Amino acid sequence: MQRGYELKIFSGTAHRPLGERIAATLGLPLGEVKISRFSDGEIGVQFEENIRGRDVFLVQPTSPPAENLLELLIMVDAAKRASAGRITAVIPYYGYARQDRKDGPRVAITSRLVADLLQAAGIHRILTMDLHAPQIQGFFNIPFDHLMASRLFIDLFTMHPVENLTIVAPDVGSTKLARFYANYMKTEFVIVDKFRTGPNKAVALNLIGDVRGRNCLIVDDIVDTAGTLSATIAMLKERGCRDIHCAITHPVLSGAAVDRIENSEITALWVCDTLPTPREHQFQKIRKLSTAKLFAGAIKRIHDEVDQPSVSGFTGRGPGIHG
Repeated sequence: MQRGYELKIFSGTAHRPLGERIAATLGLPLGEVKISRFSDGEIGVQFEENIRGRDVFLVQPTSPPAENLLELLIMVDAAKRASAGRITAVIPYYGYARQDRKDGPRVAITSRLVADLLQAAGIHRILTMDLHAPQIQGFFNIPFDHLMASRLFIDLFTMHPVENLTIVAPDVGSTKLARFYANYMKTEFVIVDKFRTGPNKAVALNLIGDVRGRNCLIVDDIVDTAGTLSATIAMLKERGCRDIHCAITHPVLSGAAVDRIENSEITALWVCDTLPTPREHQFQKIRKLSTAKLFAGAIKRIHDEVDQPSVSGFTGRGPGIHG
């Protein structure tokens, strides 16, 4: 991107408060874009300011409903036809990331389909956080920036340390993340062995490691129905652990998730603001960290064309807390 081009940030309707926080962190106004619904339900997008030759960043998680993804695609098309110099999709939560492979006959690889749609629409670059499967980056033939929320959580628990802490991977897929936390925080980690009995259904089987008398921190990228999480919490309590904290990036919280978490023996569920927080998700045990500083820093580095800092360089002290 040629230096000197003006930076513009716009937000879709999926999570406008996050777009506002990112723009405010950068000291910029959120751009003016009109997103409307016609009487038949179709989406209309019109940028209400000049973006010709500008470096445009569009903030929009692609979580369900599918209209959020469609709205982003239409915003990209409108920006392209308005002669934007570069279009970066800032996707705090990449929807459909869990459909990243064929795990059965005659099923779609929907995360690849979403990647194809975004590129076909005209996006030049992607900025997202904590993909469920990091290899999804390989579905794209454009620059891809992948932020890690672990720097926020590690800063939090460094400033407010928990004694006798053990990191918990709630499944084998979270082992690498748990090891990263344990190495950085100089503590040990354990792994929960479980298997799925169907979509959104999981049964915890065994615990690899010892948590007796320890405080636990469960780390993962997504909490959806909280089936895995509640089973993990129950197992840890059966094995003699003390307080249980969770650090999970994306609070999808569908189905009976809120009731399961509230009725569990968890001390606190720490999540990020990558998804909006409807009233029903504002319950007693949830705590929310702001990602605005991380996204704003990444946007500035992309715009200025400077290197991204190391993932292990946890320099963002003092994460904002919401809820």
